[in-house]
Amino acid sequence: MNPLIADTEYPAARRTPVIVALDFADEKSMLEFVRRLSPDLCRLKIGKELFTATGRSLAEKLIHQGFELFLDLKYHDIPNTVAQACKAAAEMGVWMVDMHASGGRRMMEAAAEAVANYQNKPLLIGVTVLTSMTQQDLAETGVSAPVEEQVLRLAKLAQSSGLDGVVCSALEAAPLRSELGQDFVLVTPGIRLDTAANNDDQRRIMTPADALSAGSTYLVMGRPVTQAADPVAVLREVSETAYRAAEAV
Repeated sequence: MNPLIADTEYPAARRTPVIVALDFADEKSMLEFVRRLSPDLCRLKIGKELFTATGRSLAEKLIHQGFELFLDLKYHDIPNTVAQACKAAAEMGVWMVDMHASGGRRMMEAAAEAVANYQNKPLLIGVTVLTSMTQQDLAETGVSAPVEEQVLRLAKLAQSSGLDGVVCSALEAAPLRSELGQDFVLVTPGIRLDTAANNDDQRRIMTPADALSAGSTYLVMGRPVTQAADPVAVLREVSETAYRAAEAV
């Protein structure tokens, strides 16, 4: 069961599993899109492109509008640097921040310790294997293990290092949920309303209903929402799917 929507009435604020990826090239077009949304319908994610172009001012603007913000910068550095970056995110009021689990135990433990005393500390999420990567891509980096095995190895390391969850493909959600328990957060990109129509750089993809059934906690959706004729309708449809999935358990 998705812990976000268990034992709650629908619709309810903060119960949506959707994180909208704001993959826009500029702040103006992004803000025009966000005006159509509500914090009750989704959370938001900004990544390297937008954050590099606009800095923390945009992140703070979205937070002040009431949105819970996933700062998707995928930290990967020495332990002290990542710890200080996580503290800066916590002070900004960020809801979720991520880092590469391949950065190792000391890096992740330093990050967890850095935000431990914040009253509203951000969720710390480890990145396992990017959903754009194939088995061949992984092999070319020197990792001979199958993708699924490497994902599980890194997820276990993240959990034992004090992180709250991991980013993973929805295709890996079921075994991770089984191995890591119900409270571990699984953030899954590569969510498509129609997997047959996929024509972008995500490889390991799944529909919202299947991802939630597999054990995903949050669903990251970019173009299926941002390029939709009616993004609000899409978000409401996915929230209804989440509610039905919880009711069926």
